[in-house]
Amino acid sequence: MDTTGTVADDIQVDRKQMKVSDEVAIEIKDMNKWFGTFHVLRDINLTVYRGERIVICGPSGSGKSTLIRCINALEEHQKGTIEVDGTRLSSDLKQIDKIRSEVGMCFQHFNLFPHLTILENCTLAPIWVRKTPKKEADETAMHFLRKVKIPEQADKYPGQLSGGQQQRVAIARSLCMKPKIMLFDEPTSALDPEMIKEVLDTMIELAEEGMTMICVTHEMGFARQVANRVIFMADGQIVEQNEPEAFFKHPKSERTQQFLSQILGH
Repeated sequence: MDTTGTVADDIQVDRKQMKVSDEVAIEIKDMNKWFGTFHVLRDINLTVYRGERIVICGPSGSGKSTLIRCINALEEHQKGTIEVDGTRLSSDLKQIDKIRSEVGMCFQHFNLFPHLTILENCTLAPIWVRKTPKKEADETAMHFLRKVKIPEQADKYPGQLSGGQQQRVAIARSLCMKPKIMLFDEPTSALDPEMIKEVLDTMIELAEEGMTMICVTHEMGFARQVANRVIFMADGQIVEQNEPEAFFKHPKSERTQQFLSQILGH
């Protein structure tokens, strides 16, 4: 698997059109998480503003995926606070449901239901969670399938689609809940190189429309061109963060320099 990020190096994005609000979307303070005795996340402090696009990178095992999974309570943190769209995350199931209804999540593996059609995959949560009438849910689903450029696949089953198409369905499915924030957990790492660009193009379109996004990825071309901020994690900590140009050209930490030289090959 090519991790140099060259797939996205030719991305052209008009950054001036991509405005970031001074309104806070996510606030994480002194957050810690353990798996048994293993201290997987250490003293995480992170503020994400509405409309901001953040890329999180780092070596395997650095806690990147666990961090974004904590934001919508797929993993439980043991210390510190996480606030999403003004709601503090706790063990209260109503609060968790409220946060999850505002936060879309796209995984490395597409997690589509194989026995449901593409359209049914996209309408399931709006109908059951948001109580959206079926006709309206179908219309919304078709709108987002057109947005990710696969409306003609609506009546097919996931197994009939390529990996890139399945990942675009997974993005459309998340968008059908009309989330305010999208989390992407290595959305291209399970794909063949020729399919990566079609998924990145979909994500770029979302970014240009002002979606608040946090993306764990090794696609450094995407990070360079689309992110407002690149965060480097190692050993469960945020080691360094900066706007892309400074992050790639003048990394401060030796650990960041080492990671970039390995992943970019220079």
